[in-house]
Amino acid sequence: MKNILVLIPAFNAEKTISQLIEQISANNIEKEDILVVDDGSVDTTYETARRCRVKIIQHNKNKGKGEALKTGFEYALRENYSGVITLDADLQHDPKFIQEFIKKAENPDTKSDLLIGTRDISLKNMPFSRWLTNNLTSIIVSILGFTKVRDSQSGYRFISAEVLKSIKLKTKKYELESELLIKAGRKKFRIGPVPISTIYEGSKSFINPLVDTGRFIKLMWKSLFW
Repeated sequence: MKNILVLIPAFNAEKTISQLIEQISANNIEKEDILVVDDGSVDTTYETARRCRVKIIQHNKNKGKGEALKTGFEYALRENYSGVITLDADLQHDPKFIQEFIKKAENPDTKSDLLIGTRDISLKNMPFSRWLTNNLTSIIVSILGFTKVRDSQSGYRFISAEVLKSIKLKTKKYELESELLIKAGRKKFRIGPVPISTIYEGSKSFINPLVDTGRFIKLMWKSLFW
């Protein structure tokens, strides 16, 4: 199998995507192992990423982060990668931690099937709304997935090919990340943390608090019948 694919789901990320790609490349990742999934952006995200000479797939319309991730997962399995590292396009996730994910994923003593970039979840580092949401969702995901998850809302992750092959993902938006954790936990896959820094300054969230909270509640209900 090939090494790990770095997957970036992107929507209207023209201001940050080239900087992120260069930072990833500076951390010993070949550009041929970086995939940007442009989820129907209406700015120059696609053209900017293409000039960076990475792999890129474009959705013809905005389908949601979950669909962008699934497109990337399918590509990784098709190209026979051993796993995927996902990170957001808005520079919230520092690429310097990529090698920490790889080391922990490959070390027999710390090997996990799914690693979560875990932030210092405290009010001194997070806005109150995000602190509250993250704590509540992490508790619920831990209960439903039968395993402790400290930062369920972190999109900075390593996911092994074995996990991607064995789990059928059904959701399309942000709730897919919780669905993945719940299903992986129930299948007894090993889930572990990788400590990362907390970055919020200058980032823009596309999460709709009302709509996406509703989707999470719907996911919780459906998970009772999986």
